[in-house]
Amino acid sequence: MMQRREFITLLGGAAAAWPLAARAQLATPVIGLLSTESSDTAAYLVRAFRQGLNEAGFVEGRNVVIEYRWAEGQNDRLPALAADLARRNVSVIVTIGSQAGQAAKAATATIPIVFYSGVDPAAAGLVATLNQPGGNLTGVTGFNAQLGPKRLELLHELVPAATTIAVLVNPTGNNAPAVRDLQAAARLLGVQLHVVQAGAVEDFGAAFADLAQLRASALLISANLFFNVQSPLLAALTVRHALPAIYQFREFAAAGGLMSYGSSITDSNRLVGGYTGRILKGERPADLPVQQAPKVDLIINLKTAKALGLAVPESLLARADEVIE
Repeated sequence: MMQRREFITLLGGAAAAWPLAARAQLATPVIGLLSTESSDTAAYLVRAFRQGLNEAGFVEGRNVVIEYRWAEGQNDRLPALAADLARRNVSVIVTIGSQAGQAAKAATATIPIVFYSGVDPAAAGLVATLNQPGGNLTGVTGFNAQLGPKRLELLHELVPAATTIAVLVNPTGNNAPAVRDLQAAARLLGVQLHVVQAGAVEDFGAAFADLAQLRASALLISANLFFNVQSPLLAALTVRHALPAIYQFREFAAAGGLMSYGSSITDSNRLVGGYTGRILKGERPADLPVQQAPKVDLIINLKTAKALGLAVPESLLARADEVIE
């Protein structure tokens, strides 16, 4: 029979022989990242998230592991992907997109969740209030979806002769509240609003053909992660079709789009990374108020305005945070 001292010695020897990497991995936290998009289309957001995570002291592959789950634009896949992360009992679930956040919330009431949401997270049911989120969720909101009526107002100010304005939406999203708000704003401005849909790159041709048939004088691109990624292509299409357009992020105006108005999604996802690091260090989501994007910027591409034959009012230029010439 093996003596107690011999057993302890044998156990110690086995532990010493166990590869150091394997032992270290047991203590390494695992982040589950859930996105409505694909690894390619969300790459720039993940880079921003990693930057915030690094600033909090966590580097992927060194002292933290990230498990990625991509819905590939198919939101009906989100519940199963979120449930998989919950079963794996990851340390934190990070979500990009309000629908991803809702899927994660439904999957677990115990694992901390840090979200980025372009809509009001309280109205979407993600948290109780912004200041006191409660439960296991907190995160960052850009409120970009709520800025649609203001974008419409700015677009009409720049193109006052526009009597028919179209809004481009992704049919896979929940567009009803945003479209309802835009319709109300359009009535106040005295313009007719038409809804045009595109859920994939191959839909853009038909969408812009519809815009021509509707004789739309201007285009508002609704807040959507898919459109975020396709900002350069959308900017090029609006210029090619001589259609004044506005979107939420600077990337659109920088790529040649006429105008953008919104908060920075990359800055917001960097903040998500920072919050994730704080939770990995022991803070509770319930104690971390939902952060709001620090500011909203109005960007006007003056070169594009001139190419479209538009005279930008001095009052609008004076309010712009940046003018691209």
